[in-house]
Amino acid sequence: MQMAIITNYAQRLAIGLITMGGLLLLCLPVAAVQSPAPIRPIPPVQGLDAEKVALGKILFHDKALSANQLSCASCHQLDKGGDSGRKTDTSHGDAAYAINTPSIFNVRFNFRQNWDGSSQSLRHSLRQIFDNHPPFDSDLKAAVDRLRRNKPLKNRFLRVYKQGLTQDSLLDSLETYLDSLVTPNARFDRYLAGDLTALTAEEREGWRLFRELGCVACHQGVNIGGNLFQKFGVFYDYIAQRGNPGVADFGRINVTGRKMDKYVFKVPSLRNVALTAPYLHDGSAETLEEAIIIVGVTQLGRNLSYHDVIRLKQFLLTLTGEYNGHLLTEEKND
Repeated sequence: MQMAIITNYAQRLAIGLITMGGLLLLCLPVAAVQSPAPIRPIPPVQGLDAEKVALGKILFHDKALSANQLSCASCHQLDKGGDSGRKTDTSHGDAAYAINTPSIFNVRFNFRQNWDGSSQSLRHSLRQIFDNHPPFDSDLKAAVDRLRRNKPLKNRFLRVYKQGLTQDSLLDSLETYLDSLVTPNARFDRYLAGDLTALTAEEREGWRLFRELGCVACHQGVNIGGNLFQKFGVFYDYIAQRGNPGVADFGRINVTGRKMDKYVFKVPSLRNVALTAPYLHDGSAETLEEAIIIVGVTQLGRNLSYHDVIRLKQFLLTLTGEYNGHLLTEEKND
């Protein structure tokens, strides 16, 4: 870790650091947050057009979307946590804007997209990818022109959309597919639904701590995050102490230009967090324990005890859900 206060603390705890992705802007502590907490199980997805979902899936994996042989799946790996697994990736059309790639799972439940909330909808987020060019290095018109060379794909679009393969139908099918990428039936969801045996005593203790420390004040809703903005570094200026701040470190001020939005980010979802290391917007936390320690200092103003770190981690491990009826695997915290 990069700051002596956190390094020494981690060493003193003597924990073998482990993993968590896009994480973990726990918020200001609240006085005891009591049950029922404002977290809800992922609901079943209904009403999506199966043909549009199937088309979107093809596009998601099609390298013809980009001019440089990248697909959506290049940075959003669905066989893992829905992220890239890398510390940072380039986005926003600026090589200097390197930021940790969030998971694509459950994005339909976010109130904004991207760490800085620059996209107000999935459709807008998809269009930004082409408008800004990197990482695809291609505008939307050029992508459609390339895809139309695939005659079977072109004919399939004609069967689903009256207008065939156009910029709008491409975005619509991709958006419909992203809406389908949900991971229900985590053990914690089953616990919330009334199955008290779904969590162990230690995991229930972690859930109690999660509420009492105030984590649930920001990590809430269906996505256990993703529904509000929060400043990173309420009690400890992690970015300043880390040094060498880049464009992405300034957060939402890059969108609004308001000084009050400096270091403000969208609170990340904790769904499937065991699979999405490394963590924080800059990918600087390599493990779940490390992320919990950092957030304890920066957001809660607390040096969390070894017991608290481990119990919180055990609770977070219960947030791994199912994709296509199968539990997501390859947890990096085993």
